[in-house]
Amino acid sequence: MKKTKKPLSQTAIVFLIVIALYIFFYAMSPNFRKYTTLLSILDYSYYIVLMAIGVTFPLITGGVDLSIGTGLICYSLAGGYLVIHCGWPTWAGLLVTVAFGIVIGTLNGFIVAIMDLPPFLATLCTCMITRGLGSICSKNFGISWPVAGSPGSEFRNFVKLAVGKTKYPIGFLWVILIVLLMSFVLNHTKIGRYTIAIGSNKEAAKLSGINVKKYHILAYTISGLFAGLAAVAYSAVFATVQPGTGAGFELEAIGGAIMGGVSATGGYGSIIGSLFGVFVICLLKTGLPYIGLQANWQQIITGLVLVGAVLVDLLKNKKAAKV
Repeated sequence: MKKTKKPLSQTAIVFLIVIALYIFFYAMSPNFRKYTTLLSILDYSYYIVLMAIGVTFPLITGGVDLSIGTGLICYSLAGGYLVIHCGWPTWAGLLVTVAFGIVIGTLNGFIVAIMDLPPFLATLCTCMITRGLGSICSKNFGISWPVAGSPGSEFRNFVKLAVGKTKYPIGFLWVILIVLLMSFVLNHTKIGRYTIAIGSNKEAAKLSGINVKKYHILAYTISGLFAGLAAVAYSAVFATVQPGTGAGFELEAIGGAIMGGVSATGGYGSIIGSLFGVFVICLLKTGLPYIGLQANWQQIITGLVLVGAVLVDLLKNKKAAKV
């Protein structure tokens, strides 16, 4: 008997797409080949990847978290205001930034799991709330965290370390470590197994003795935690954080996660796949202008790619249901 070859997983396919896109843009544009372009891609990817890691958990439960984009800006503005205008040490402001994310994430989980509101509606409400809170926290002014080289700016070195005139993107190493850690959590711990069980069949998870409400809340808490970490990464990369921004970040994170293999209907997901999915989006947004396509075309092409990923997921689910 001939052995049938196993088809490539969606994670592997998306990884190959990342390689193909990079080679394509590298070949098409001399400017894309510059080291500064690679730095720009990585700078843009850090906070999107962190949001994608976190939102993977609500997505696997069959839900969603739309508050992470505006939340990121809100948390950064709140922590930055305490540092710049209230004299708090930078480390304390960063802790507040992350803690704020955890609080909002837990609130989302409470509304979804305990109050039984649809995740889309619940997190859309907190999306609007965090957008307003960000403006209130900063009094409608942009916040500039300590600039590189000034006292309290050391946290920026965790993303991009300057040695002489050369900048090294060590933030990518942190991202890889976090991806591996959360991949282990998802695949080899009770938190991950129960999250997948809830998304696969919520009623069956209840009957098997899983505290569904507890782990449902925890999934959104994890999403909030990583939105807070994404806010730290955003603060480290950009000079100024502006209130009223952040809308759309969540779509890129969610889109990257789904493109990387997270099921649109819940029950399955891959942290490593979410990483690769985000890099597809980052490469498209960074590379398309180098071949002469403007912002409108960037959005159209990215949207079509996401539609394709969702269709593949739906077809895969239908095929599995027939077996």
